[in-house]
Amino acid sequence: MAIENRGPELQAVCYTLITAATIAISLRVYVRTCIVKNFGIDDYLMVFAYIFFSLFVSFALVGVHYGTGRHRADLDAEDFKQAMMYWWYCYLWYCLSMITSKISIGYFLLRITVRRIDIFLVYGTMCITVLTGAIFFFVTLLQCRPISFFWNRDQEGSCINVEVIIALTYLYSVFSVISDFTCAILPMFLVWKLNMDRRSKIALIPIMAMACVASSAVVVRFPFVKDFRNPDFLWATLDIALWSTTEQGLAVTAGSLATLRPLLRILAAKFGTLTTNKSGLQSSDQLGSGYRGQPKSGGSQPRSRAPFSLTTFMRGDDDAYRIEDEEESRSGKFRNDLHDKSWTRDVVSEWPSRGGGSDEELTGPSRETRSKSIKVTTSIRQEEHKI
Repeated sequence: MAIENRGPELQAVCYTLITAATIAISLRVYVRTCIVKNFGIDDYLMVFAYIFFSLFVSFALVGVHYGTGRHRADLDAEDFKQAMMYWWYCYLWYCLSMITSKISIGYFLLRITVRRIDIFLVYGTMCITVLTGAIFFFVTLLQCRPISFFWNRDQEGSCINVEVIIALTYLYSVFSVISDFTCAILPMFLVWKLNMDRRSKIALIPIMAMACVASSAVVVRFPFVKDFRNPDFLWATLDIALWSTTEQGLAVTAGSLATLRPLLRILAAKFGTLTTNKSGLQSSDQLGSGYRGQPKSGGSQPRSRAPFSLTTFMRGDDDAYRIEDEEESRSGKFRNDLHDKSWTRDVVSEWPSRGGGSDEELTGPSRETRSKSIKVTTSIRQEEHKI
C-alpha cells in the first residue's frame, strides 16, 4: 500500500511563491535604487519580509523532507521530531515575515496620505498589526516549557492548551483581515481625490490596493485552523502550511508589484505603446502643487520633463496638447515681436525644490518640503532696429 504524502503540494507552493517573490523584490529594488533613486523605509522592511519568507520556505522544505505532509504512523520517531522542530521554526518566520511586510505596506500608503485622519488610520492599522503579530509570535515561541518539548516529548515538560493557540490564531486572522481590507480600501479614497482623469484613477486603484491581496489567503485558511488539535499533526495541518505560505508570498510579491509603475512606463515607452512626444513624462515634483511657472508679460513657460512618478500617469494627453499649443502660440507671437517693435519682457519661472533631489515614485515632494521652491526671473530687452 502506497504511503500517503502531501508534502509535494507544499513543495510546489513554496517553489512557485519564492520564485515570484524573488522576481518581484528584485524589480522593486531596481526601480527604487536605479529609476526613482529613493530607497525608503518601506523598501527596507519589504526586503526583511522577503528574507524571513525565504527562511520560512527553507525550513518548510526541510520539514517536508523529514515528514511534513505524512501520517505519524508512517514516520520513525527521529524523523517526526525533526519535522516538528522545523514546523516550530516556521511559526517564527511566518510571524516576522507578516509583521514586516504589513508595516512596509503601511509606510507605502503614507507616501500618498495627506489628511491627518488618513495618517492616523494608517498608523493605527500598523500598530494593531504589530501588537497582534508580536503576541502571536511570543505565544508560539513560548508555548512549551522547555521550548524543545514542542518537538521532543521524550522529556519532562508541558505545553499550553492547544485551544489557546487555535483561539489566538483566529484572533490574529481576524485583525489581519481587518487591517488588510483597511489598507485596500483607503487607497481608493486617496486616489479618487487626486487631480487626474477618471480612467487614470480606475487604473491606479487596483495597483495601490494590490499590496493587500494576502488577506484572501487568510480567509481561505479559516476553516483549517481547527486542525491544530488533530493528533496526526503533520498530516492534518498541511492546509494551514499551504495557505500560510501563500499569505506570505502574496504579501511580498503583490506589495512589491505595487511599486513597479515607473518600470512599466519605461517599458511601454520603449516598445511604442506609450506616446511621449506630445504628452511627455512629467516631473514628479508637479504632483500636488502642479506646474507653477508664471510669465509676467507673455513669456514662454519652461516645461520640466523628468523621471517617473505617480505624475507620469496623472495627467492626460489633453492637458499636454493644450500646454504645447499655448507655447507654440506664444512662440509665434514672440517671433513677430522681434521684427515689429522694441519690447522688454520679464519671465518668472518657479519650480518646487526638495532637499534630497531624488524623484519620489508616488507623491513627488514630501509634506515637509512641498512648500519650498526656486524662483528664477529673466529680463529680456529688444531694441527697435533702425536703419
